[in-house]
Amino acid sequence: MKFLIMNGAGNRFGIIDARNNPEFSLSATQIQALAQKGGPMGKNGADQIIILRPTSANADLFMEIRNADGSEVGACGNAARCVGWLLLEAENKLGKNTIYIQTKAGLLSAMRAANGGIGRTSQISVDMGKPKLKWDEIPLAEYMDTRVIDVKLGPIDNPVLARPGAVSMGNPHCVFFVDNVKNTAVDKIGPMIEFHPLFPQQCNVGFAEIISKKQINLRVWERGVGETLACGTGACASLVAAHRQGKIGRKAKISMPGGMLFVEWREDDHVILSGPVELEGEGEI
Repeated sequence: MKFLIMNGAGNRFGIIDARNNPEFSLSATQIQALAQKGGPMGKNGADQIIILRPTSANADLFMEIRNADGSEVGACGNAARCVGWLLLEAENKLGKNTIYIQTKAGLLSAMRAANGGIGRTSQISVDMGKPKLKWDEIPLAEYMDTRVIDVKLGPIDNPVLARPGAVSMGNPHCVFFVDNVKNTAVDKIGPMIEFHPLFPQQCNVGFAEIISKKQINLRVWERGVGETLACGTGACASLVAAHRQGKIGRKAKISMPGGMLFVEWREDDHVILSGPVELEGEGEI
């Protein structure tokens, strides 16, 4: 079966179109083999394997999202942007402007950004819907105000990190605010927080440095993957968490190791994620 390799601001995906093969499935072990560095997806591997499936819902397709460890997750903003680009390219001659993608977390819509263009590299926006902010929606193991949750790293009276925000963008995020994101030990702290008992479904861990009222520098440790060059839901969660703590406005540039994303939390409560996508190549399994 053919697969495509795409990335959204460096967040890398192997995409398999199984809409005409409804019986197609991959085990967790097979997902791990596909996604591993040096495997079928190339020396950099893939952060997620995306399987496109038919849907009976009011959508163009269903997007199955599998992490590199084989686990399935509900949402992925950068993958939605890549899949949106694929379908927009296919439908370009018909003049279709919006693609509707069904996920486990809900319905997403993707469209070309204002400076979108057509080609192997393009700018795509996706409406990620409304963030979930209640403790039992994220979910947390117990009630607390999710603007600032009780998660600390280090001594209780002098923690190294504290006062993160919690947000769900279809998957749970814990967002810490740091003074210097480049010097933050993401590879050490990330897995400690990912499995924190407050998060019964584990969590993605964001480390956000506020540069100005309109820019955040961000690194994300993704559950089931590790640190990635970019994370779409993480970018959205960082802006929402920062705004709720009064650190930033409702829209900002989110600078990540793989590139720049743009996030706006509109007054209608919907979060819009925009940024580049790129088709790197294809292969066969």
